[in-house]
Amino acid sequence: MIGRITGTLLEKNPPRILVDVHGVGYEIDVPMSTFYNLPATGTTVSLHIHHVVREDGHFLFGFATDEERATFRQLLKVSGIGARMALAVLSGLSVNDLAQAVALQEAGRLVKIPGIGKKTAERLLLELRDKLGKALPNMAGVRLAAAPGTAPDARSDILNALLALGYNEREALSAMKGLAEEVGVSDGIRQALKALSKG
Repeated sequence: MIGRITGTLLEKNPPRILVDVHGVGYEIDVPMSTFYNLPATGTTVSLHIHHVVREDGHFLFGFATDEERATFRQLLKVSGIGARMALAVLSGLSVNDLAQAVALQEAGRLVKIPGIGKKTAERLLLELRDKLGKALPNMAGVRLAAAPGTAPDARSDILNALLALGYNEREALSAMKGLAEEVGVSDGIRQALKALSKG
C-alpha cells in the first residue's frame, strides 16, 4: 500500500492534484485544508497518503499532516461515511475545529458541510467522541499560504472547487460575490467556505 508520495507538483485542480514521481503521474484527492498549503506547481511536494483499493480502481487521498490522515481514517470508520464525505468534512473544518465540535457535541457546525444531514452529524459526533481527542495534538498556528494570481482562471477554479465539495452553483456564486478581483485560488476558496459556513 502507498503511504507517502514525494514528487513534483504538476497540476492543481481542487480537490485533485497531479504529482509526478520519476515520470509517473499520480492523481491525488486532497481536502481544502491541505490544498491551501500546497507549494507552487513545478516544486516538490510530499504528502501522507491513504490508498483505497476498490473494484472500480485505486484511489489516492493526500494529506499535508499525519494528523489530517489519522482524522480521515477515523471518519471512514463511522458508518455511512465514505471517502468523499470524509474529504468534505476535512475541507469544511480543520482538524482542530472538528475535534472542538466533537468535544462540545456541536452538530450545527457539521450540518453546514454539504452532504451532512442532522442524523449523520449526530452519528459522527457520537462515534468520534472517544476516538478523536486522543489522536489529535494541538495544531494551532498552521500558516495558510496565500496564492498569488489575478487571472480570471482563479475564479473558475474557486467555483469548480466549491462545486466539487457539494455546494450548488447558486450557493457557490453567492459566496464568491464578496471576493476581491485579485484574490488567489487558495485564499478565494477559504474565504468562500467561511462565507458559506456563516450562511
